[in-house]
Amino acid sequence: MKRYPAEPFRIKVVEMMKSMTKEDRQRAIEEAGYNTFLLKSEDVGIDLLTDSGTTAMSDRQWAGMMVGDEAYAGSRNFLRLEKTVQEYYGYKHIVPTHQGRGAENLLSTLKIKPGDYVPGNMYFTTTRYHQEANGGTFRDVIIDEAHDSSAEVPFKGNIDLSKLQGLIDEVGADRIPYVCLAVTVNLAGGQPVSMQNMRDVYELAHKHGIDVFFDATRCVENAYFIKKREEGYQDVAIKDILREMMSYSDGCTMSGKKDCMVNIGGFLAMNDDELFARSKELVVVFEGMPSYGGMAGRDMEAMAIGIEESVEYSYIEHRVEQVAYLGDKLDAAGVPIVKPVGGHAVFLDARRFLSHLTQDQLPAQALAAQLYVESGVRSMERGIVSAGRNKITKEHHRPKLELVRLTIPRRVYTYAHMDLVADAVIELYKNREKITGLEFVYEPPMLRFFNARFKPL
Repeated sequence: MKRYPAEPFRIKVVEMMKSMTKEDRQRAIEEAGYNTFLLKSEDVGIDLLTDSGTTAMSDRQWAGMMVGDEAYAGSRNFLRLEKTVQEYYGYKHIVPTHQGRGAENLLSTLKIKPGDYVPGNMYFTTTRYHQEANGGTFRDVIIDEAHDSSAEVPFKGNIDLSKLQGLIDEVGADRIPYVCLAVTVNLAGGQPVSMQNMRDVYELAHKHGIDVFFDATRCVENAYFIKKREEGYQDVAIKDILREMMSYSDGCTMSGKKDCMVNIGGFLAMNDDELFARSKELVVVFEGMPSYGGMAGRDMEAMAIGIEESVEYSYIEHRVEQVAYLGDKLDAAGVPIVKPVGGHAVFLDARRFLSHLTQDQLPAQALAAQLYVESGVRSMERGIVSAGRNKITKEHHRPKLELVRLTIPRRVYTYAHMDLVADAVIELYKNREKITGLEFVYEPPMLRFFNARFKPL
């Protein structure tokens, strides 16, 4: 029997959860237009909507908040954060932003011109929006296995080098401003990228004069998978794996709300001096001074401490294995999930879970809504609703993966909570034929999954 590591922390402060009846939850989901994003937090029991900004910070981080230097320029907390990023990630320059999408905005605005193509290992919603808003076209160059939820591939997030070379041959290197390499790949199920693949992508891109930028949001989770799965890294420290990973890129966008273990903040990091100079000019327009961006000094201090804590083996082992624990329970009960289980979430395969619904009946959205009604567990749709529409044809993007994401916040829930979630999902799976589809009643033109409203068919 597999053993899972105990929580490597003691609980000091607790937050009580509200108890609601199924009838209460039915009213709540109707008021929210069957969109779990629009539910009130107080009406949610176990909240697995996202791991973004939902981390429980440590006593060291909270202590660091008390020494925040809120100077408008030259904050000592920025200097501390800058030094920490340089030490742990190896990049030369850092520009703080309010969160990851602020960094995406800066990078896309500075690097992309109309007619460009940005290859990446599967899209992410806000990343693709910023690329398209600046005139670029996203091109998926992930390996084919990433689109098969049942494929047991250890590094399912890898870029297919032949696809990347094919795009270079098709459009020319001068129309590819950078390769966007996500570590890990969220919409593939939190899947990691191998060190060898990062090395190969970097070599191929640089051969053609193309930069590589990581979406480094969950890079520590990726480092853990490399340690566990890639030959030659079993005895290497997480910190050293992470530093080597980053050496195969020219910079990164970072949402500090994930692997930096804070509730707000992010940064754009890079090695190029000229790009850094331009970034400092642009950040003033969108975020704030280059020495704080969109962050308070206290948050920069907490982020620096979070980066240090994130590479502690006891933390990252428990973080990833707690996710595996939930996935293993669901898999043992026959619930269709994305395999192998990723680093931050268990993804239910809504296409197989609700095989009686077509994709146009929004099965992932319907499943997420019904899971809340039955159990109070809030999850997130990651399928046709999240994929949006083609900006030219206005037709739905139709991803092969139609998923519901059960996202585990860091250091927040126990294994007993995972048991409750598993029991709820398993019971729902037994009665899946009763779940009906949904249709739009309000559809925003951009990033529709945040604010769309639905009704049952």
